[in-house]
Amino acid sequence: MSEEFLSQEEIDALLGGGEPKKEEKAPDVRPFDFSQVEQIKKGGVPGLELLFERWVKLFREEIRRLVPQISMVTKESVYITRFNNFMIKIPMPASYSIVSMKPFKENFLFILDSRLVFVVISVMFGGPAKPFKIEGREFTKLEMRIIQDMVKIALFTFEDVWKEVYPVELELKGIELNPALARIVAGNEKVIVVECTMDIDGYEAPFFFCFPQGLFMPIKELIFSESLFAEKDPVWESHLKEKVLRTKLKLSLELGKKKLKMGEVLAWKVGDRLPLEVSKEDLLRLCVEGRPKFYAKLGKVKDRYAALIQDYINGVGDGRGGEGEEPGGAGERVGGSPETAGGEG
Repeated sequence: MSEEFLSQEEIDALLGGGEPKKEEKAPDVRPFDFSQVEQIKKGGVPGLELLFERWVKLFREEIRRLVPQISMVTKESVYITRFNNFMIKIPMPASYSIVSMKPFKENFLFILDSRLVFVVISVMFGGPAKPFKIEGREFTKLEMRIIQDMVKIALFTFEDVWKEVYPVELELKGIELNPALARIVAGNEKVIVVECTMDIDGYEAPFFFCFPQGLFMPIKELIFSESLFAEKDPVWESHLKEKVLRTKLKLSLELGKKKLKMGEVLAWKVGDRLPLEVSKEDLLRLCVEGRPKFYAKLGKVKDRYAALIQDYINGVGDGRGGEGEEPGGAGERVGGSPETAGGEG
């Protein structure tokens, strides 16, 4: 019987010898930058969406006077994202209109895409509704003039829509072509983007509104709710009006003021009198809940003290606001019940 011997390769394999295996390289592991991930939150601003639904209808009517070939203006979506993530998606060149919205402190952007601008110019001069390539150049003077006209119409109609919600005053700060000069917030801050499209003879081109998320915080109850254009309840309104008109107010008539030194006050004795020297012709201040509202003359109705209103304080006509006390109203007699006849000094 022949003896079977193991080969050297088999022996090395059993003993774990032989050529060392090549070590597999560990994969290149790098930390993941979550800030590079686009964060888009659609919806969540129902009040603003309702406002833009009304705006696109008004804007469509006005912009057709400039460009009759425009058939439709549509609000596509409203979403919240990072400012940098939004800006890098705008193709160059583009028009960045910086607009202030008083009384709010921050500015917002109205952005016209280059494709929209070039299609508008093409159809205005009898060309087709197709964009043409414009690589490596800025807008010409003619193109900038068209842009200014479109921005003017957009802002005028946008301010008009706001009148029904909250009085604002829009002011165009400037039109920039360099996105680096149109930074209204830091790159990582959140903004509310309203994306719209304009249909020009069958070609759809986008344009955008970009608002800092904190811009609407003073009126967040309106913007972030669906009650922006809620119908008024006539029953509730009548009930509220009745409650307001039946509210009792405290009236007081200042009969006079006199400045005295501390030494004079310390010298007072029981029985001393302080003459106010008030005459029927003097204008006295009539206060409502402690605040001066009217000028009045002291009088009497039967056995009750009364005040004859001569003028409104501040000369405004409603007795509100301002520090000045210039006459400016017509006289109206006040007297009768104890609630409306003040005689407090």
